[in-house]
Amino acid sequence: MRQFGVELYDRWTAMWNGDTGLAGQIMAPEFRLRYAQAGTEAFDDVRRPAELADVIAGWHRRRPGLRFVAEGPAVVDTEGLGGAAPHGVVARPYLADFTGDDGHVVSRSGTDILRFSGGRITEVWSVSSGAGGRTFY
Repeated sequence: MRQFGVELYDRWTAMWNGDTGLAGQIMAPEFRLRYAQAGTEAFDDVRRPAELADVIAGWHRRRPGLRFVAEGPAVVDTEGLGGAAPHGVVARPYLADFTGDDGHVVSRSGTDILRFSGGRITEVWSVSSGAGGRTFY
């Protein structure tokens, strides 16, 4: 079951790297996003996979070269009995890079916590170092 949580996080990262078609596969039909950093207000009212795919595409348009990669180990707490779709939580730090307005690469670290039920993400908490931030490593 731990492997399911790690793979779900990897698919979440792939979605954020531009494979927005994954939204319909990994996100529950309705979900909640909780982003703490400034400038992420666009996520407050997103509840459906297609809406999330649109917002992610917009982030990529505004941030050339935007790329996410998992950093560090995943922490996974998951259950699934008798062939039932897994449910639980996976948390993992990440690194995000993009090209800033001055042409230099900007790097930020953060942590995403994904709650999933029935094998799909139902709630997300995300915290990053933000505009003036730094990286974990």
